[in-house]
Amino acid sequence: MRIISRIAGAAIVFAVILYILGSGVLVGRQHAGEPQGRAISRKVVQDRAAVQARAAAAVGEDAGKQILFGDLHVHTTFSFDAFQMSLPLAGGDGAHPVADACDYARHCAALDFWSINDHGISLTPRRWAETVESVRRCNQIAGNPAQPDLVSFLGWEWTQVGTNPTNHYGHKNVILRDLDDDKIPTRPIAAGPPPGMPSVSEAAPSNILLGALALSEPTSGGFAFARYINDMTAVRDCPAGVAVRDLPLDCRELAPTPRDLFAKLADWDLATTVIPHGTTWGFYTPLGSSWDKQLTPKQHDPSQQRIVEVFSGHGNSEEFRDFREVLFDAEGNRSCPEPNHDYLPSCWRAGEIVAKRCLDDGVSAEECFYRAAAARKHFVNADFNGGFASVPATAVADWLDAGQCRDCFQPAFNYRPRSSVQYMMALGRPENPDGTDRFRFGFIASSDNHSARPGTGYKEVSRKEFTEARFGNFVGSPLAPVDTREPAAYSESIDLTSIQTPFVNFETERQASFFLNGGLAAVHSKGRSRGDIWDAIQRREVYGTSGPRILLWFDMVNSERGEAPMGSVVRTSANPEFRVRAVGSFEQKPGCPPDARQALSADRIARLCQGECYHPSDRRRPITRIEVVRIRPQQSPDEDVADLISDPWRVYPCPPDPQGCEITFHDTQFADSGRDALYYARAIEAPSLAVDADPLGCEYDAKGECVAVNPCFDRPWDDDCLSETEERAWSSPIFVDQP
Repeated sequence: MRIISRIAGAAIVFAVILYILGSGVLVGRQHAGEPQGRAISRKVVQDRAAVQARAAAAVGEDAGKQILFGDLHVHTTFSFDAFQMSLPLAGGDGAHPVADACDYARHCAALDFWSINDHGISLTPRRWAETVESVRRCNQIAGNPAQPDLVSFLGWEWTQVGTNPTNHYGHKNVILRDLDDDKIPTRPIAAGPPPGMPSVSEAAPSNILLGALALSEPTSGGFAFARYINDMTAVRDCPAGVAVRDLPLDCRELAPTPRDLFAKLADWDLATTVIPHGTTWGFYTPLGSSWDKQLTPKQHDPSQQRIVEVFSGHGNSEEFRDFREVLFDAEGNRSCPEPNHDYLPSCWRAGEIVAKRCLDDGVSAEECFYRAAAARKHFVNADFNGGFASVPATAVADWLDAGQCRDCFQPAFNYRPRSSVQYMMALGRPENPDGTDRFRFGFIASSDNHSARPGTGYKEVSRKEFTEARFGNFVGSPLAPVDTREPAAYSESIDLTSIQTPFVNFETERQASFFLNGGLAAVHSKGRSRGDIWDAIQRREVYGTSGPRILLWFDMVNSERGEAPMGSVVRTSANPEFRVRAVGSFEQKPGCPPDARQALSADRIARLCQGECYHPSDRRRPITRIEVVRIRPQQSPDEDVADLISDPWRVYPCPPDPQGCEITFHDTQFADSGRDALYYARAIEAPSLAVDADPLGCEYDAKGECVAVNPCFDRPWDDDCLSETEERAWSSPIFVDQP
């Protein structure tokens, strides 16, 4: 009995030790930090404006407004996934706090504005308070509020993920105009866990398990991870049904649907804007997801949702393609569509993988046929994107290019076309109240960077640090244990009860090849102030680029009010006439310019900027063509969206002139069509190299089918996986309505 008692006592002592270690009390907390840079000199800011004014004049554009560039989608390591990637066990180089984002935006990327958008679910009261103060400090450095060198906006990300297409709404960034105490919510509003999944506190591992992790990874961030999890799970969810201003100060506020989010923002009654993003990103977006269900008076607030992110470091979400990743019958039952020359459904590839394994095992062709059919069924019936896990022990190479848009520009991973921006813009519900019958979005792009680096698209360098490629390092970490099953010749049924963590079920490693250096938001602004930039966003006089600072103007020239810029809504019975002017971005010089080197230490430039800043030469890339897209929104829900999107509707070649390109066009069909229409322009630059532009590196057979892959994630980190692409800018639409 004494031996047993001693063993039991030792076990209790060890458990207590693990519990203490798992609480994280032995390490310090991550903090928002203090910016180390200084304001950019007034002369540098004025010189940039003068260069732009000369470029505008060269294409006949009045310089009454200035184009300002920024990034409205930036994460720091206050975000859970970003924190995980910063740890040594995921190949990270440590924390990148809010202060890093300030210095990077100002001196590495040389932006005019940016916003902080850490995941609301991760922002404890302390982290939110520190974020507010750090953003204020960044703004204080900017100098004269009427002519700041940099405008810093406060915000967060409402990160909603559904388990199936009926309860999935996606991610939205919330941006606040002001920084005064009485104009900031007490806390960010999070979406909460997916429907049917446990809360943050319920899903967290125990302190004993965290302690075991800390002991197993003592030098790789195990202790810091335990502290982070404990801080996050210590915050309890706010009580439901209480007005936002009456809630406790220290709780986590949840809004599980867009309707709830808009209601809470209306309750706060502050100046905010909501920006959907990553809409086609199939990493977390369930098969068959569509934006149809959000075009309702309850799930869409046109006073809040005025712009949408078409492109980011997570890929392009612009283009609609008429393929299906899953089919639904009248009763809602799912089935797998057959492949065609444009698209290989992942569910179909699951069947092919199982069939090949089966035949290699010497099983009859008939039995292998039935196993393949079962694999396809298991794939489409798996909620929470669990189809990938239904086939045991697959490798990235097994999936070839299944699930990808083969002819899209730098598409998001596992493309969901009925969540694309073009699909949104083609939807119409005339029966809805005015304002909720259409999505009238302006277009921007941003980075969605997770290492406090706003505006990483200025140079195609540093794949490991400037993109989220290290996301693939989750595989084999505590968040995504390696699949230890045998590569069996059969599939398995996957349901919510079989999910260990989303990073196990999702195609985390395959996704890692698709991350890009990110895009930029551009505004046509009357000045440099916070209010000027905000007003441009509200007017939808905005556009996005895939990273380079392309200058773009798009106007309707025969509006009754004169020229109507991008983002305008015009009502007319005449055929509309338009003008597009575009100037290519500057080619970049290596290294950093003198103002950046003087503002930051050499060590900080090396770590934060990776030794490469926005450093324009005096040579511009030519614009090769202007593409115009026309969309005629539905007049009834049963109209086929594919027939309403003309992409491209018109293509206009440009002369090889680095000074830019100007084209005019008109729609001779509009007046007699009896339909509203919207038009937007894409300005396409000459081909150049970009990080991860060919993510899978497919090898093709004589039929043009992908038969082998060389994914970017499998390459050494000093290989930036550069491939040729055509960088571009997307204007916001001009909405032309019939009278």
